[in-house]
Amino acid sequence: MCLAVLARVAHHSGEDAVVEIGGVRRAASLALQPDARPGDWVLVHAGYAIALLDEEEALRALADAQGFSGGWEEGADPELAPIHANDAS
Repeated sequence: MCLAVLARVAHHSGEDAVVEIGGVRRAASLALQPDARPGDWVLVHAGYAIALLDEEEALRALADAQGFSGGWEEGADPELAPIHANDAS
């Protein structure tokens, strides 16, 4: 299974970029998305920006992700609640 993370391009120099993910900055390559500019939203997988998203799509994805975490708190499966409680510490 692959996981891509939504991030915003903070700045770049050529293909080398710094992206921000939830307030944390990480290095990423723009080799696969050379049109990405500071302020653009990208999906990052294995250190590479693999997709460029428009603002509306990115904000919708962020809202959906926040809904997942909020829903977990309210309707958590009782069998999984101890696992979730351990993750919080």
